[in-house]
Amino acid sequence: MKAVALKKLKEELSHKSANELMELCLHLSKYKKENKELLTYLMFESHDEEAYIESVKAQMDLLFVDINTKNFFFIRKSARKILTLTKKYIRYSKKKETEAELLLHYCYKLKNFSPSITHSSRLLNVYQTQLKMIKKAVGTLHEDLQYDYQIEIENLEIHS
Repeated sequence: MKAVALKKLKEELSHKSANELMELCLHLSKYKKENKELLTYLMFESHDEEAYIESVKAQMDLLFVDINTKNFFFIRKSARKILTLTKKYIRYSKKKETEAELLLHYCYKLKNFSPSITHSSRLLNVYQTQLKMIKKAVGTLHEDLQYDYQIEIENLEIHS
C-alpha cells in the first residue's frame, strides 16, 4: 500500500467529526511507541516547554551515568544512542530554543565525560557536529537569545 500525500490526508481529516478524529489518534497511538510519545507531548507537555526540557535533560543525565566506560566503542555507541533519543525529543517539540537547550546539554555532558572524548576522534567528530547544529539552531532565534546561547557555545568551544 502506498501512502497518500499530506495534502490529501488533510482534506480527508477536515471531513471527519471530533469523535472520528479521536478514534484515529487513538488507533495511531496503538501501533507505534513514537506516535504515543508524540501524542503525550502534544497533549500534556507542550504547554510547559521548560518542564519538558528539564525532564529530557534529567533522562539524558541518567543515560550518561549508565554508559559502559570499558572502551571507547561502548562509549561511542551509548553516546550515539543518547543523541538519537535527544533528536527524537527535539523533533516532537519543533522549537529551536528546545533544540539549542537539549543539544547544549548533550555537548556539556559529552565534554565533561570521563574518560575524555579527546582520546576518540569519532566522539570528537560527534561533538563538533552537534556544536554546528547548535549554532544553526541559535542563528534562527531572537538576537537576545542568540547572545545568551553564543556565550554558552563559546564556553564549549574554548575547552574542546
